[in-house]
Amino acid sequence: MRRLLAATIIAAVAVVLMPAAGSADPYKWCAVYSGGRGGGTNCGFVTIEQCRATISGIGGFCEPNQFYTGPAERPAKRARKKRPRD
Repeated sequence: MRRLLAATIIAAVAVVLMPAAGSADPYKWCAVYSGGRGGGTNCGFVTIEQCRATISGIGGFCEPNQFYTGPAERPAKRARKKRPRD
């Protein structure tokens, strides 16, 4: 009985300590609020436009999420020039 209890406890501890597969932070932007009570931070924005819309009127600023682990942003593709047909 003690062996079963010990094995169960070890298995439970192993499950708790394993990193979750979905633990990556998908939100790229954080809103940092100002306020009389110290403000706060909300890192729940995918785009900077979402962040700016949230802080407009209440004060604060947007900053990149330091824990963002999503794909890197690619630079915009350059437009191709059309060649004149002869």
